[in-house]
Amino acid sequence: MQSKLILLYPFLFLLFANIVKTQAQTTCTAIGQNPSTAFPVCGTKVFTQESVATCGGLPIPGPACNGVNDGGHTDINPYWYKFTCYKAGTLGFKITPKVLADDYDWQLFDITGHQPNDVYTDRSLYVCMNWSGEGGVTGASGAGVSFDVCGGFGQLLFSKMPTLIEGHEYLLLLSHFTQSQSGYDLEFTGGTADITSPGIPELKWASYYCRDNTIGIKLSKETLCKTLTTDGTEFVFTSGTGGTIVSATGVNCSNGFDADSILIRLKNPLPPGDYTIATRNGSDGNTVLDVCGNALAVGVEASFHVEVPPDVVLRNQITVGCAPDLVKIPLSVPVRCSSIAPNGSDFRLTGQPGATIRSASGICDQNGLTDTILLQFSQPLYRKGSYTITLTTGSDGTPILGECGQAAALGQVISFQTADTVSADFTFGLNRDCKLSVLDLIHNGLHDVDYWRWTFDSTDVRYTQNVNKLYGDFGIKNVSLFVSNDVCTDSVYKEINLERTLGAIFEVDPGTYCPMDIVTPVNKSFGDIVSYLWDYGNGNTSTSPEPVPQQYYPTRKEQDYRIRLVVLDTQNCLDTVDHVIKAAMSCYIDVPTAFSPNNDGMNDFLYPLSAYRAIDLDFSVYNRFGQLVFHSTDWTQKWDGTVKGKPADVGSYVWMLRYTIKDSGKKVFKKGTTVLLR
Repeated sequence: MQSKLILLYPFLFLLFANIVKTQAQTTCTAIGQNPSTAFPVCGTKVFTQESVATCGGLPIPGPACNGVNDGGHTDINPYWYKFTCYKAGTLGFKITPKVLADDYDWQLFDITGHQPNDVYTDRSLYVCMNWSGEGGVTGASGAGVSFDVCGGFGQLLFSKMPTLIEGHEYLLLLSHFTQSQSGYDLEFTGGTADITSPGIPELKWASYYCRDNTIGIKLSKETLCKTLTTDGTEFVFTSGTGGTIVSATGVNCSNGFDADSILIRLKNPLPPGDYTIATRNGSDGNTVLDVCGNALAVGVEASFHVEVPPDVVLRNQITVGCAPDLVKIPLSVPVRCSSIAPNGSDFRLTGQPGATIRSASGICDQNGLTDTILLQFSQPLYRKGSYTITLTTGSDGTPILGECGQAAALGQVISFQTADTVSADFTFGLNRDCKLSVLDLIHNGLHDVDYWRWTFDSTDVRYTQNVNKLYGDFGIKNVSLFVSNDVCTDSVYKEINLERTLGAIFEVDPGTYCPMDIVTPVNKSFGDIVSYLWDYGNGNTSTSPEPVPQQYYPTRKEQDYRIRLVVLDTQNCLDTVDHVIKAAMSCYIDVPTAFSPNNDGMNDFLYPLSAYRAIDLDFSVYNRFGQLVFHSTDWTQKWDGTVKGKPADVGSYVWMLRYTIKDSGKKVFKKGTTVLLR
């Protein structure tokens, strides 16, 4: 809301606030009421706006006013004006309301290098302003004392004249704060800057566009759209035959006031040849005028040449892939998309295996032209074959037309070849020699396949049609095959299980075994076994499928024994498996009465001896003061006669031992003394 309202009485403040709020909800759509469609300005003219349309309410960034950042101003019933500075200097102007009591505000922007609508978001474009709350004539003049006049009563109606920069582009916003539709006069006066476009409009060139039978006219400067008659009476042919002008429009006149390009539409296409078009006074009594009223001179001519339109030729360069359901036909020149029969009847397909054309379309650009036609078939062409496509008359009764309306010659023929689809499926045979397996992998090579790539477990790659693959182990083997006939491809992945048919397997507790313990392996072997050979490692053997229970009597404290099973099947294949067990000379648990940790390899440690059958073991050693010097719950962890890394004193130590006998569950507690010797 405008900051100029802060001094109004509360009732009026609320009244105007509601009005402004309503305006903020109304979008400006009329030409001239937004920056992108601003009025062009001539510095020598007075611009009269008899009435203003109601719209606006967008915030306008500018200097802070009355404590409000960016001024707090909004455009209300706005009109915008654009101009270029042709000579640097000061800008003077005045806005005279039709009703002198009306309050008009304004703000000037330098938009050089920017889009017009940037004025709503980019504060750096600001030049000067006057948002005075007073009614009457306002503007910029020598009477102004500030470039930045904020809103509110008592503010001066004239600001200082800004200095314009040569070559820069400017936008001037006029905002009608008074809630009426009465207009104003805008006059540029009193400054030294020149904002009047120099020179008169000139005709630079003309060019013929055969696609829509128009002539493009390029002018040297912008001219007012309203000075061009809709029937194009400002232009006439002075040479050439067949040209009849039916209308003329300025490019971008639908959303602006001026244009430097004109499109002249003709009744019929121009035949090939040389043409000259000239200017004359139209039915409105003049040629076209710039914003300052300068006219394009009468009798100015521009010549152009209309070429013979090139033939529309179907290029016989069709490339199809595997099982195509459409083809792309390249053309020698663009054609009109609208001339292509959507049902594809402009074309006839012949060949075996048979199919028909279902539809046709173009890859069309924004001008409705295409240099490629897409033909969609009724079904994919899966098999190898030769095909022709013939250009014929479509069901719409019109031929395919080039950009300039030239008809494509009927009877043109193009051809293409299709390939068979392929299958990578393969078969395999398996030959075995005990632990060696040979896969014989076979592909049939049908449908012109000439490329094979076998991949085994992602490491071994072969490139022949058939492959022999040797394996020395068992399990799932990953095999993939990729095939191609240079057009179609396929791939297959298979998991082949090379099952183990013979296995020597048994289970046995590795121990440690005590004297008199019975060791009983459990046979788990499989296959067509015809013989067994057990070697128990203690000098005993057997040939029975079921192992014979054994006892072991080691000659050392602990001793390892290897138990081996060898099996033979009906194919004379052998398989062998070994397991190692441990046996002890004694399982009697006791603690030595003395030890000497001198690293001589004899009695260097103190620990519970032969505690193979003990569980939940707890072993502690105390010195003569009752202090714990060693503790362990694992009997194989031994005291080395040190305390905190230092040698313990020679003498007697008390030990305590608790454990549970694994077989019986009986709990045992022992204690005693031992002597540490050095």
